[in-house]
Amino acid sequence: MDKILVQKSDSLSGVANVSGAKNAALPLLFSSLLAEGDHVFTNVPDLSDIRFTIKLLELLNCECSFNSGTLKIKVKRLASAKADYDIVRKMRASILCLGPLIARCGEALVSLPGGCAIGSRPIDLHLQGLKKLGAKITLEKGYVLGEAKKLIGAEFTFEKVSVGATENILMAAAGAEGTTVLRNCAREPEIVNLVEYLQKMGAKIEGAGTSIITIEGSGELKPSEHAIIPDRIEAGTLLMAAAITGGEVELKKCDPSHLEAALNKLRESGFHIEVGDQSLYLKSPKIWKAIDLETAPHPLYPTDLQAQIMTLMTQAEGVSLISENIFENRFMHVHELARLGADITLQGSLAKVKGGSHLVGAPVMATDLRASASLVLAGLVAEGETTVGRIYHLDRGYESLEKKLSSLGAKVKRVSE
Repeated sequence: MDKILVQKSDSLSGVANVSGAKNAALPLLFSSLLAEGDHVFTNVPDLSDIRFTIKLLELLNCECSFNSGTLKIKVKRLASAKADYDIVRKMRASILCLGPLIARCGEALVSLPGGCAIGSRPIDLHLQGLKKLGAKITLEKGYVLGEAKKLIGAEFTFEKVSVGATENILMAAAGAEGTTVLRNCAREPEIVNLVEYLQKMGAKIEGAGTSIITIEGSGELKPSEHAIIPDRIEAGTLLMAAAITGGEVELKKCDPSHLEAALNKLRESGFHIEVGDQSLYLKSPKIWKAIDLETAPHPLYPTDLQAQIMTLMTQAEGVSLISENIFENRFMHVHELARLGADITLQGSLAKVKGGSHLVGAPVMATDLRASASLVLAGLVAEGETTVGRIYHLDRGYESLEKKLSSLGAKVKRVSE
């Protein structure tokens, strides 16, 4: 099993390119199931979650070719409409094949994904939406069985904002007959990227990026080509890596408009940020200030950058208050940061972060994807060496993070036991 070794590093500086977004790529790859033929996706990051998705598509009789960021998927007559537990347990996003399979095949048998480290993340909203479109849903022996001779457009309001449920019902509605109106939809850039591809395939969709999306389904969806948007969470992580070392960095191949809430918080703390069309530049002050923030659905501050900015605030001047409002267990990194010397007090969903902590390297363990990144960031300013274990979490969502950090001057490397 690999580990990441991090030593205290000088101020990071230089230029780095941002990879494609995992959270945009996964629903797009599953959307290919809606139409037979050759789909081509570019700017696809090489991540373990992408590899698991490819494996699942291949089990469904698709032919996949992945090379240098380009993924070609030939969708043929499906040999099966079953997503087995052995795949789904490794990647919760596998549930996103449920809507496309029901729309395309009239049935789907998909394993329940279960819980995860940062929260329960139930799929109730996915199932409610599919039922509204006319699917019969039953649960048996740990699997969701969805059946429908034909999905029919309907109106549906999500009880709460859910990115995954919005994506699943969007794809199902694109393959349904008639008009579907979805309310209280997620507004993330990844949703917009998915809609753009569904439109290329032939679906008529309005309202992407707003809380109300209208879909006119098409029974004749066709494959097309599409580029994955840049990963806003990777971009934010790289900015904060430079920030915590008091450095400066320029990011290319990114979309600053996707990061406005995070950029505003960094500016509030004292960091100088310049925005280009597809670039970002950050320069650190000698001392940065503590800030308060709450995580919330897009376009507000993203939960996926909560652990990273918490780590940054351990080195700020003052006390920061960070509220986590999306996932109930997303403070698991706090105990690992405390092993390095961070002074953080938890009160339910609120973390009180005392700045100016002197961090000292120690063995720590990644508990989830974004927590693993926060521990690497902490290691950049901790005296001595920090060893981050369980980095298979990191590999789910960051493409060669240690190499990108090294190119900016970080003393970080991957080792195998």
